[in-house]
Amino acid sequence: MIGRLNHVAIAVPDLAAAVAQYRDTLGASVGAPQDEPAHGVTVVFVELPNTKIELLYPLGEGSPIAGFLQKNPAGGIHHICYEVDDIFAARDRLTTAGARVLGSGEPRIGAHGKPVLFLHPKDFNGCLVELEQV
Repeated sequence: MIGRLNHVAIAVPDLAAAVAQYRDTLGASVGAPQDEPAHGVTVVFVELPNTKIELLYPLGEGSPIAGFLQKNPAGGIHHICYEVDDIFAARDRLTTAGARVLGSGEPRIGAHGKPVLFLHPKDFNGCLVELEQV
């Protein structure tokens, strides 16, 4: 059901410093900051030959990333994202198997302009999982 690894998301306490680290220290191709108000984050994608790194920074006081950074002030891996061909079929298969979809259970549009869902970390070995339809 799951396909390629789309990205690994890292919450960062200082977006400019994280961008500089990936661009200048690691020599990666780094995109421009992109505000995602519906998700409460500003994102920057780091392009790698085989996947992406998504740098996450809080956007607004209600941002889920602000809460994550309160618990993890230095930042850290927030979630992993897998590609799926059909997000509704994936959701239905997962819920039938007992996995919990976060939120309303309906896909929302993610940072790539495609439907996404998040799965409860307690159902996946402590890892928050994002599914993105490709």
